[in-house]
Amino acid sequence: MENYGPQLPEEDNLHEHFAFTVDKGQAPLRIDKYLMNYIENITRSKIQNAAKNDGVLVNDVPVKSNYKVRPNDKIRVLFEHPTYEALLVGEDIPLDIVYEDDQLVVVNKPAGMVVHPGHGNYSGTLINALIYRFKNLPNNSSDRPGLVHRIDKDTSGLLVVAKTEQAMTHLSLQFAEKTSEREYVALVWGNVEADEGTIEGNIGRHPKNRLQNTVFLDEEAEKGKPAVTHYKVLERLGYVTLVSCKLETGRTHQIRVHMKHIGHTMFNDERYGGNAILKGTTFTKYKQFVENCFKVLPRQALHAKTLGFKHPKTGEFMRFETPVPEDIEACIEKWRGYSKF
Repeated sequence: MENYGPQLPEEDNLHEHFAFTVDKGQAPLRIDKYLMNYIENITRSKIQNAAKNDGVLVNDVPVKSNYKVRPNDKIRVLFEHPTYEALLVGEDIPLDIVYEDDQLVVVNKPAGMVVHPGHGNYSGTLINALIYRFKNLPNNSSDRPGLVHRIDKDTSGLLVVAKTEQAMTHLSLQFAEKTSEREYVALVWGNVEADEGTIEGNIGRHPKNRLQNTVFLDEEAEKGKPAVTHYKVLERLGYVTLVSCKLETGRTHQIRVHMKHIGHTMFNDERYGGNAILKGTTFTKYKQFVENCFKVLPRQALHAKTLGFKHPKTGEFMRFETPVPEDIEACIEKWRGYSKF
């Protein structure tokens, strides 16, 4: 899916928000149901209203909400309001700035903060905070000010933001050429048998649940993009394991998808099924214990702990670390206590 930035007004004052091509293997499906799976936080009534206003186009022809999508259909979704990226407003939101100079800023993002505006999240994002604090941030290839990379809403941790065009170009190249350093700490379900290992598997959108990604191998590999994750066991805690994950690539949900692929779903990762009891006993007390862990840590147990890169101006390699936040640490402590019994 391509999520576009500022668009020129279309006919009848409609503005394009989404454009994508249907997969080759897609079975016939009503377009309103298809788009519900494809666009996060949208309602079916909003899609149907857009279709009534000729805002859902297939191969540049308006269709009704009962149109059944076909392989290779080119879909465009238009609304009456401009894209929210085009209407970005700075907001005075506190930021935990780890480092700043004239070229870049390193931010420790809290869990729950969305990195950039999108459907259903139009304010309160990291970008809203950045453009309030910093003027004339350079746009990346998706017209998002300052963003070199991103982390998921409910993942906490470090991000680098470019303040100049030179920094944007230089830092983006490092991420593309895999020379940056990114280490995450994660709590996953199950006992990870090997002390360390590498997960390789192309990542792409799940064919049935478009809000998830999945691993494609062998003859299906072309459906995804290459992804490599190196993991190392930090601590074994019975029915869960604390691991370090280093990214060689930066695909959407990469660690979450790769760890699930090898049978170790992220603890309390609702989107990928980690908010169910995947390992352990059937005892009521155990169920209550896990539920209490979920309350202590009401999000996926993933933290971007270490970030390293060459400074775009000086060439010096810089490495930043941030402590595991209190909610993950509290959850780990509970498992430490339980695993001793």
